[in-house]
Amino acid sequence: MSDVPVPAPRHPAAGRIAPALKYLSLVVASLVVLLPLVAVFLTSLKTHKEIANGSGALTPPDDWFNLSNYRTAFQQGHMLRGLFNTAFILVFSVAGSILIGSMAAYAIDRYRFRFRRSILAAFLVATLVPSVTTQVGTFQVINNFGLFDTRWAPILLYTGTDIVSIYVFLQFMRSIPTSLDEAARIDGAGPLRIYWTIIMPLLKPAVATVVIIKGILVYNDFYYPFLYMPSDGLGTISTSLFRFKGPFGAEWQDICAGAVLVIVPTLVIFLFLQRWIYNGLTQGATK
Repeated sequence: MSDVPVPAPRHPAAGRIAPALKYLSLVVASLVVLLPLVAVFLTSLKTHKEIANGSGALTPPDDWFNLSNYRTAFQQGHMLRGLFNTAFILVFSVAGSILIGSMAAYAIDRYRFRFRRSILAAFLVATLVPSVTTQVGTFQVINNFGLFDTRWAPILLYTGTDIVSIYVFLQFMRSIPTSLDEAARIDGAGPLRIYWTIIMPLLKPAVATVVIIKGILVYNDFYYPFLYMPSDGLGTISTSLFRFKGPFGAEWQDICAGAVLVIVPTLVIFLFLQRWIYNGLTQGATK
């Protein structure tokens, strides 16, 4: 009978170290994410005197029902007007991204033409170029079009430079069998009819993914609205917070109150639709 090596018995404590480290890392990651939000919320309930006296970021406020900062942020920050401008830009930007991204993906995936691979490579290269390095040329283009200081400037930039949505739709498009297109052509349907009546209904998961990702990006963006819409009447919900920053300091209690007003809608929508984000991204990756 051959000698078979017998593995050494596993120490009971070794089996508990890995789960403990896993949960410890989750707790640390949760604290890193939640502590700034808690600090912003606590600061939004404090008075100017508490901030001036050096109250810590995580120190509880003297009055938990002090809502004056929220009233100041909503009125002086023109949050309602900023919300309207943000909603206007958001609707047209997301709709444009869906239309352009899906049509571009449809043409690239369903048709074979010269320089097809070169176009895909150009899209990939465009995602690697930092947008800040091209802002001088981009600003000149927007200005020559007469769109500077209008709501259409960020809309054009959001829709015309959205390469990610093309790749999202392209991944989903490859899972749709071409036999559906061939059957529709036999029935006399043209390319536009095939795209609108057959392809688009099957791209609902991709549409949901683009709506959520693009919507959060547009809603939280500060750079484009601040650079291309400098007028006070064209401020978005993100640039409205900048009103409380002056040359001699900042009203942090009002800024934090405005930040809470900005965060809450995004947080609620994300928590409600998070399964669409995860399912859409994982389906797009596997397909």
